[in-house]
Amino acid sequence: MKISTINRFFNILLGGMAMLAVALISAFLSMRLAIHGREVEVPNLAGLTIAEASQSASSKGLNLNVENRFYSNNIAPGDVLAQSPASGATVRREWTVRVTESLGPQKVTVPDLIGQTERPASILMRRLSLDLGTVAQLPTDTEPGVVLAQTPTPNASGIDRPRVSLLLSAPEDPDATAYVMPSLTGLTLTTAAYRAAAAGVHIASIEDVNLPTLTAPGTPATPAPTSAPVPPGTVVDQTPLAGYRVVKGEAVHITLTH
Repeated sequence: MKISTINRFFNILLGGMAMLAVALISAFLSMRLAIHGREVEVPNLAGLTIAEASQSASSKGLNLNVENRFYSNNIAPGDVLAQSPASGATVRREWTVRVTESLGPQKVTVPDLIGQTERPASILMRRLSLDLGTVAQLPTDTEPGVVLAQTPTPNASGIDRPRVSLLLSAPEDPDATAYVMPSLTGLTLTTAAYRAAAAGVHIASIEDVNLPTLTAPGTPATPAPTSAPVPPGTVVDQTPLAGYRVVKGEAVHITLTH
């Protein structure tokens, strides 16, 4: 009688352990399925219109964000020029795919804004479908708010995107210590920050710029440039420009490749 009771106890114990093991395995499989069930493969959006790319991303449970616009001689206006993450990458659902929109070949002429005040310059740029980039100020003894310099320069051709940065005059502070703005282009972010600090200024904003390399299916590839490619994380533009007078504590805006 006692042996039967002991056997019954062990049978119940073994049955409970088996049920617990089944429950743990089921929970593990359910968790694994839930995790991997939320992962999708990023589709190839190159060459699609923005509307088509948005629909393709949405069908995978992904979001689409037009991050940049660049001129291109190979990709039609309104089509996707580049994307991040790249096609084939595995991401979670609801992930945002960042794309660069092609503006087609450059047709707009960069206007001469030097000598104008900021408001008329901004209105003229909007009329020409140009975007206002970074705006920096340089203390001078002239009328404040006047454009002293611009990037790209007037009538520039071969620019990569429709963005113009301005350097405006500002009231001069007689108590401010003046410095000469050093050149930061070609430097890494860390080196540029050290050089800016040594000149008494600081980097206030950083803008990333994609160097587009994707082309739409069936279009001829762009010939390889003869110069060495610019490595990621390199300063390619700055405001104020090198050589300009700056004061201690002034903000510097830079553009990095990535």
